[in-house]
Amino acid sequence: MKYIILLVFFLSFNFFFGQEDQISKSQSVDSLGVMNKDFSESQEGNKGLENDKMPITSYKIISFKRDTTNIDTTLTIQKEYTYNYLRKDDFELLPFSNMGRPYTRLGLNFESSFFYPKIGATARHFNYLELEDVNYYNVPTPMTEAMFKTTMTEGQLLDILLTFNLSKRLNYSIAYKGFRSLGKYRRSQSESGNFVTTANYETLNKRYSLRMHIAAQDLVDQENGGLSDKTQFESGDADFQDRSRLDVNLTDATNKILGKRYFFQHQYKLIRKEKDSSAIEKTSLSIGHLFNYETKFYQFNQTTPNNFFGDAFSSSEIADKAHLKTLYNELNAEFYNSILGRLKGSINIYNYNYYFNSLLITDTGRIPNQLKGEEIALGADYEKKIGGFQLKGNMSYNLSGTLSGSLFNASAGYQINDKIGLSAAIFSSTKMPDFNFLLYQSDYENYNWNTSETFEKVKTNSIEFNLNSKLFGQATAKFTRLDKQPYFAVDPLQDVLAGESENKYIKPFQETSSINYLKVKYQKEFKYKSFALQNTLMYQTVSQSNSILNIPEFTTRNTLYFSKEIFKKAMFLQTGVSFKYFTSYTMNAYSPLLGEFYIQNDQKLGGFPMLDFFVNAKVQQTRIYLKAEHFNSSFSEPNYYSAPEYPYRDFIVRFGVVWNFFS
Repeated sequence: MKYIILLVFFLSFNFFFGQEDQISKSQSVDSLGVMNKDFSESQEGNKGLENDKMPITSYKIISFKRDTTNIDTTLTIQKEYTYNYLRKDDFELLPFSNMGRPYTRLGLNFESSFFYPKIGATARHFNYLELEDVNYYNVPTPMTEAMFKTTMTEGQLLDILLTFNLSKRLNYSIAYKGFRSLGKYRRSQSESGNFVTTANYETLNKRYSLRMHIAAQDLVDQENGGLSDKTQFESGDADFQDRSRLDVNLTDATNKILGKRYFFQHQYKLIRKEKDSSAIEKTSLSIGHLFNYETKFYQFNQTTPNNFFGDAFSSSEIADKAHLKTLYNELNAEFYNSILGRLKGSINIYNYNYYFNSLLITDTGRIPNQLKGEEIALGADYEKKIGGFQLKGNMSYNLSGTLSGSLFNASAGYQINDKIGLSAAIFSSTKMPDFNFLLYQSDYENYNWNTSETFEKVKTNSIEFNLNSKLFGQATAKFTRLDKQPYFAVDPLQDVLAGESENKYIKPFQETSSINYLKVKYQKEFKYKSFALQNTLMYQTVSQSNSILNIPEFTTRNTLYFSKEIFKKAMFLQTGVSFKYFTSYTMNAYSPLLGEFYIQNDQKLGGFPMLDFFVNAKVQQTRIYLKAEHFNSSFSEPNYYSAPEYPYRDFIVRFGVVWNFFS
C-alpha cells in the first residue's frame, strides 16, 4: 500500500508542475509520427503512426550498460515469446504449474558480470530485478505502458510503467508489477510485487549526468513439497481432474524474498571537446562515482515441523531467515577519444554482512551466525568501434578480501555487411559460491552447515562464437569449463528408505573434477507470403566424472503462424501454433526449504510435447493476446513434470493486453 501512495504522490507532482510539451497540442495520442526507414523495415505491424512531428524513435529505453533502444509498439513473434510473467523469452526455461513459481532450466549460462557471491535461493530469484535489469528512459512526452494478463486461478497480473519528462534533460519513471495466483494445486498460491522508480538527468552543457533508482521487491510462495502420491496424477482418474484434490507433502509452509535497493551513479566531465562546431564529442575526460546499497532476506516458515525435512530442534513454528546487507562504492575515471576509444579505470569497495539471528552449538561443533567483511578490487573497461569492428572488454581484480578473485570478459564483433555479422566472446572468473553454500542455519537439524573454510573458489571459463545472418539465421556455440562447481544433493552417506523424503538429507557439495559443457543454439525463420515458420533448436552435451550438470540433450521450439492486416488495415492479426519439446533426462529436484534445485539421478523426466495455440492482434498501440496453453494435455498421457513430484501445467486458456499511451 505504501508504494501505491508513493505512486499517487509522483503522479500528483507531475500534474501540478506539468510536463515539457514537445508535441503539438492538436496531435492525437495515437499518431506519434513516421518511423525512420531502417526502423520501420525491421518491424512488422507497426501501423497508425502518421504524424512526423514526433517519431516513435524519440522514445528511448536506456539499459544499465547504457545501450539504447526504442519504445516498440509492434506485434511480432518475439512479442509472443516474451508475453509472460518474466517478460523475457523463456525458451530455455520450463515453468512450474503456477505463475511466480520456480523454473527448471533447460539450458545453462554461467557467465555473470556480478563479481561477488549472492544470497542464494536461486530458484526463487527469476522475477527478482537485479541492478542490471532496471532500465532508464528518455522521452519527449509522457508515456505509459500497461500489461494485463490472467493468471491460473483467482488472480491477475498487472505490469504498469509511467515515465515522464520534467525537462529535456530530466526524466523519471515509476513502475510496478504485481500479481496473485491461487494455482490449480493445493498450497501453490504465489504472489509478488516489484516497485521501481528511476530518474536520470544531464546538464545543458552535458558535463554532468546522473541516474538513480529505488527498488522494493517481495516474492511470496506457498510451498506444498510436490505430490505425495504421483499415481493420483498419472492414473488419469476423473476424480483427480480437479487438481486441488491431489495429496501434497506440505500444507503449512511458505517462503519469501524481500529486497530493497538504493542505487545512485553520477559523472562529471573535466574535459569535453566537440568535433568542430557540432555536438559530436571528440575527446572527454571524466570522473564518476557509483553507490549501491541493498538489503535482502530469504525466509522459510512452517506452522509446525514436518518429517518431510527430518528432525527439528523445536516442536513449534519453523522460522528460518537468512539476511544479506551489501554496500558497494566505486570511484572511476573515464577517457574517451573518437579515435582511441573509451577506457575506464575504477576502484571499488564492497562491504557485506550475511547473517542469521542466532549462533548454533551442536554436539559436532559451533556454527557461526555471520559472514562479514570488506572487499577491495580494481576494474577496467574498454570499448571501441573501428569500421565494422566492435571491441568490448572489462576486467576486475580483487586486491583484498576472500570472496572473489578475478573477472575477465571480452568480445569482438564484425559486421561484414547489412546481412551478416560475426562475433566472439571469452569469459573467465573466480569467486566463492553463493552464501547459502557457505553458511546456513535452520530449525531443521540437517540444514545447518558452515563450509566457508573448506569450500574453494569456483573457476568458470568460456568461449563463445556467434553468426547472425539474414539468409542463414542465427547460430551460437559456447564451450564452458567449470572447476570446483558447487551443488546441492542428497548426502551419499545416508540411505533413503522407501517412501522417505530425500529432503531430509540435502547438503551442499563441491565437485573436485572439471566439468566441460557445450551448448549450440540455432534460430531461423522461413516466410512464405503471410505464413512463417520460426524455429529455435538447442543441442547440449556435458563431459563430467559425476552427474552434476543435468540438462536435456535436445530442445526445440517451432512456431507456425499467419500474419495479416484486416478490417481495412485497422487491425494487424497474428495467429498460429507453437510446439516445444525437450528430450528426457534426470531433471533436478526442488527443495522448498532452500529455494534451490538439487541433483537427483534416479528419475528421468521430460520427453513430452507442449502445444500452444495463440491469436494475437494489434489495434493502434494496443496488443491483444489470447492463448490456449498446453492444449494437447487434454488428450495426452499425464506424464508431464516440471521437476520430480511437480507436474507441469494442464490445458488452460489465458487472455491479456498491452497498452501504450503517449501524451
